[in-house]
Amino acid sequence: MNSTIILASIGSDLAETAKQTAQTFGVDWPHFISQVISFCIVAFALYYWAYKPILNVLVERRQRIAEGLANAERIKAEVARTEASRLEILGQANAQANKLIEEGRAAAARVREQETQKAIADAAQIITKAREEAAAEHARMLAELRREVGRLVVETSTKVTGKILTPEDQRRLEAETVSQLAA
Repeated sequence: MNSTIILASIGSDLAETAKQTAQTFGVDWPHFISQVISFCIVAFALYYWAYKPILNVLVERRQRIAEGLANAERIKAEVARTEASRLEILGQANAQANKLIEEGRAAAARVREQETQKAIADAAQIITKAREEAAAEHARMLAELRREVGRLVVETSTKVTGKILTPEDQRRLEAETVSQLAA
């Protein structure tokens, strides 16, 4: 009897606490119930249109994996049979191979000589091309250096003389500097 009273007292305290908490946090029961219903609808829609298709894909994937494993077992058996026949064929081919090896060595020597000559020619061509590119780069850098030095001479002359040089003066100074650098 006392336990029933204690449980009723605890139940009413819990109900009162829940009611106070709902009021404290501003729970609006009609909105809460509509949100619960909306959540249930969204959960059902996700289950039906997203979760089920994903589960179906996973089931298909498991089936493909199982088929792949079965194929792998069949392939292992086939490989074992093939290995046995391979060993038999290797025994027969071993005699022929010795003969072909000698012929192959002679052919390989000829091919090696040809490829060596070809590699030497290719290397010479690469070296020639690299030298030409280096020479062109050197010439380009010298021309660029001459232009820059000419520009710096004109700029320095302008600062030293304190006057603005005419375009004709600038060209004359550049030409003199380039000719002195070339010499």
